[in-house]
Formats: sequence, C-alpha cells, structure tokens
Amino acid sequence: MKIAVYGQYYKDNTADIIHTVLRVFEQYQPEVVFETDFYDVLNGHNLLNKSFSVFSGHDDLDESYNMFISIGGDGTMLRAATLVRNKNIPIIGINAGRLGFLATVQQENIETLLPLIFSNSYKISTRTLLTVDYEGSDLGDLDYALNEVTVSRKDTTSMITIETRLNGEYLNSYWADGLIVSTPTGSTGYSLSCGGPVLMPDVNSLVITPIAPHNLNARPLVIPDDTEIELRVSSREEQHLVSLDSRIISVNVETVLRIKKGGYKINLVEFQEEKFLVTLRKKLLWGEDKRN
Repeated sequence: MKIAVYGQYYKDNTADIIHTVLRVFEQYQPEVVFETDFYDVLNGHNLLNKSFSVFSGHDDLDESYNMFISIGGDGTMLRAATLVRNKNIPIIGINAGRLGFLATVQQENIETLLPLIFSNSYKISTRTLLTVDYEGSDLGDLDYALNEVTVSRKDTTSMITIETRLNGEYLNSYWADGLIVSTPTGSTGYSLSCGGPVLMPDVNSLVITPIAPHNLNARPLVIPDDTEIELRVSSREEQHLVSLDSRIISVNVETVLRIKKGGYKINLVEFQEEKFLVTLRKKLLWGEDKRN
C-alpha cells in the first residue's frame, strides 16, 4: 500500500499524532510519502526517525497511491482536496484541530482505526464539489469548492445585493452581508452557523443561505444539486469577495458568477465507529439532554 501524508501546521499535539501514526506504519509497512513542506516541518522538530520520499503537489500524485492521510483540522482536509482533485485517492482525516466534521479520526482512536485501512474495513463517502465560472476567471484548476462558495462584501460596512437565478429563472435579490452556496459536506460549516440546515452527505442537494439578510423573511433554501446558480452582486464598492472554501478572490461587481456541481467527486474514508451520524451527535452534542 502506498500512502501520502499531509499537514499544514505544527501544533502541540502534532508530535504525539505523528509518533502514533508511525507506530502503525511500522507494523504494516506501507510505502509512505510525505508532502514536502510538512516533511520539512516534522524534520525540523526531529519527529522522523528515518528518511521518506516526498511529493510537492497535485501533479506528483497518481493512481499508485491508495490512501491520502490529512493531519490537522477541517481546513487541512479542504486543502487536501485541492491536492487530490480528480485522482480518486481516498482521503482520511486525523483531527488535530477542534471541532472536525471532516477530520473524524480523533487522536485517541488512531491506533484502533488506522489499521482498518490495511484490511479494507472502511467505506467510501463520495462528496460533491461546486465549480465557479465567470468571464475573466483566472482560477485555473482550483475553480471548485468542497464546502461552499460564498460571495460577500468587501471594503464596506454596507450591505450588498445578490441577484440570484436558478437555471436562468429569477429567484430573489438578497440584501445581505453575503450569500453561501453550500454542498452537503459544507452544510455543517459556514452555512450552519448562518442558520442553514444540516444535510446528509449523500443527498443530491445544495443549500443557499443568506448571511445576515436585511429582508428577514429570506430563509435558507434547499435545491437539487443539478441546478445551475447565477449570482450577480451590486454594491457601493467596485469589487466584492468570492471564497471557495478557504481561497478568497476579488471580483468586480455586476460580474455574473455561474455555480454548478463539479464533474468529479472527492472520496472520504468513513469508519463504522465514526459515521456521519455518530460525528453529528458528538460535535453538536445531540442526545446530551438528561431526559435521554
């Protein structure tokens, strides 16, 4: 088995996580390849007892990789998706952050769950992507988001107006701080904090959630995921912001943004012990009512 390992930051618990992961690797002897910047960080803290091969980016990954391990929080998982892209390499997230809806393997469960990948004792959860297109776009190969695409105001405290069309049909003009178009994966992220619903990962839907709307009757809307969404922002400023997960760009107002489902999906590893409903109960403290 060939495994890619990636992380973004060194945290207080990184050393313990790496030592535990390496103990599992020593038992099963996979071919391990570290992302080069993360490899340098780990070596800088003397956490690796031998040398490993490295990869630098998406182009270095191919079908020979059986698994991609992301060590960090959900932000690291989102970044991992930009490395894997359409290579269909399953991603497993080891949570070194806080909440972690995507990075579901907790530090204390590494030695229990990680060995399951060597016996194929896991399921693949396929996750929808969103792509963004507009005239003059310079997003290149990173024109997609796993969680959400968000438009929001820039350099102003005034609201913006987001004219929204679904498959060419006018829906609404949202007077708000912004608008979130979320995948089921992203429904537990920014959209949730703005009042959006939680979607099961395998539903064929998207969510449109306004951010602090002035028209208070504007509510989150669940739509089919084969809908093409057009957004046009009006503002007192010349530009507004568009974010694709954690990547933020500036776009001229009145630009028509076309958002739709991506042409491929991201594969996330799911263990029986850490299924979505289990994670949901843990993270949102459902069932903690004493009457349960």
